Amino acid sequence: MNISPTPLLSRRHFLSNTAHGLGSVALAWLLQREQARAAGPGPVGAALKPHFAPRAKRVVQIFCCGGVSHLDTFDYKPELERMHGKTLEGKGENLGFFGQPGKLMKSVYPFRQRGQSGSWVSDLLPHLAGCADDLCFIHSMFAKSNNHTPATFQMNSGFTLNGFPSLGAWLSYGLGTENENLPVFVVLPDPRGLPAGGSINWASGFLPANHQGVPFRTNSGEPIVDLNTPAGITAANRNSDLQLLAAMNREFADAHPTDNAFAARLRSYELAARMQTSIPEATNVEEESAATKAFYGLGDARNKGFARNCLLARRLLERGVRFVQIINGGSFGSPRINWDGHENLKENHDTQAATMDQPVAALIQDLKQRGMLEDTLFVWSTEFGRSPSTQGIDAPGRDHHPTAFTCFLAGAGIKKGYHYGSSDEVGYFVGNNKVTIPDFHATILHLLGLDHERLTYYHNGINRRLTDVHGQVLSDILV
Repeated sequence: MNISPTPLLSRRHFLSNTAHGLGSVALAWLLQREQARAAGPGPVGAALKPHFAPRAKRVVQIFCCGGVSHLDTFDYKPELERMHGKTLEGKGENLGFFGQPGKLMKSVYPFRQRGQSGSWVSDLLPHLAGCADDLCFIHSMFAKSNNHTPATFQMNSGFTLNGFPSLGAWLSYGLGTENENLPVFVVLPDPRGLPAGGSINWASGFLPANHQGVPFRTNSGEPIVDLNTPAGITAANRNSDLQLLAAMNREFADAHPTDNAFAARLRSYELAARMQTSIPEATNVEEESAATKAFYGLGDARNKGFARNCLLARRLLERGVRFVQIINGGSFGSPRINWDGHENLKENHDTQAATMDQPVAALIQDLKQRGMLEDTLFVWSTEFGRSPSTQGIDAPGRDHHPTAFTCFLAGAGIKKGYHYGSSDEVGYFVGNNKVTIPDFHATILHLLGLDHERLTYYHNGINRRLTDVHGQVLSDILV
C-alpha cells in the first residue's frame, strides 16, 4: 500500500507564510481574479469591451488636495479687481468652512492671456500657462460640501460619504486591464502624506477587492512593501521553496481535479511572480535620460518629489496601466502641505505651485510629443475652490468655497483651448452651465466608452453606479 507522507505543516499555513512576500497590496489585487477565472471560459483579466467606441484608452488624474483657488489660477475676474476691499453683499449666507467673512480680495497674481486661444492663466502657473492651447477649462464646477474630507470623497467616488467605489475602481471594473503584469489602477500619493480620508479615496467600496487602487510608496525606494525576496534568502533556497510549493500544488490539484478556484489561485500566484519583475522595471525612472528628468524638474527640491511621480505616471501609462492617479498635497499639516490657503493664500499657493506646475506641464507635453495624449484622458481636479472674500477682515487668506471652482481636462476627445461654463462676476456662484461632480464623472466614463447609466453593480438591492441617479455628459466639450 502506498501512503503519502504526512506534510510537516498544513498546506494552508504554508501558503499563508509564503504569501507574505508578495505584498498585501498586490494580494488584494490578485486574489479576486481567481473568481473571474473560475466563472467561465476565455482569457480573464484581458481588456473588457466598452459600451461603445472609446476616445480614450487610459486616464491620468492630478488631484490637488486642499482646494485650489480658481480666482488665483484660471478664472480671471476683472470685477473682483474693481471691487477689491469692498464688502460682499447680496450672495446669501457665508459658504466658508470657518464662517469668518471678510472683504473682497482681488487675485494676488497678475493674469495674462496665453497662446492662440487667449486663455487667461495667472502668473502663478507659468508652465501650465504654456499648455493652455491643449486644455479644456471647466469654470462652473459645483461641489456639495465645504469640508475637505467629504468633498475629497465626492471628487473621487461621487459621494460625500465613504464606502463607495472610487472612479478608478469603476474603470477597473468596467474595462479590465491591458497589461497582465501590472495593476489596472495605480495611486501615487504625495511623498509628504496622504490626502484627507486617506486610502478610502481609492477604495473599491462594494466592488470586488481587485478593483481598488494599488498605492505605491512614493516616499520609499521600494514601491510596494515586501515585493522583493528578503536579502537573507539565497536564489537557491528561493528556488527550492518554489519547487516544494509546486509539488504540493500538483498533489492537491490531482486530488481535486474539479476545483477551478484552486487552479485560478495558482495562476494568480504566477501573476504575482511576474509583478515582482514588472513593477521594479516600470518604476525605474533612473533609466530616463538626464534631459527628461530635468524637463520634469527632478532636480528641483521645491517640488518635494512630486516630479518623480509625474514621470513615473508616464512610464506606467505607456506600459498599459489603465488609470493612474497622482495626488498633489497631503492632509492638513503645520505648515500646510496642501493648497488650503486659510492663513495666507499667496504664501501657501506659491509653495504648492512650486511642487505642481512644472511636473504637470511636463507630463502633458511629454504625453503629447510621444503621441499618447491622443488616446489618454488627462484630468486635473481639486475638491473645491476658494472664496472671493478674505477669511476675516484685512486677512490675507481665503476660506473654502464649493459653489464655483475650476477643473480642466485634456487629451483624447476633448476640445483644445476651450472654456466651458463660467462663474459669476466675482467667482462666488456658477454663472452658467453648472457642472456637478456626477456630470464630470459621466463625461470621463463616456470618453472611455462607458455609459454611466449602464455601468452598474448590484449591491444591497440596488443597481449602484458611480453617478448615483444623476449626471449628464458634457457634450459641448467633446470633439
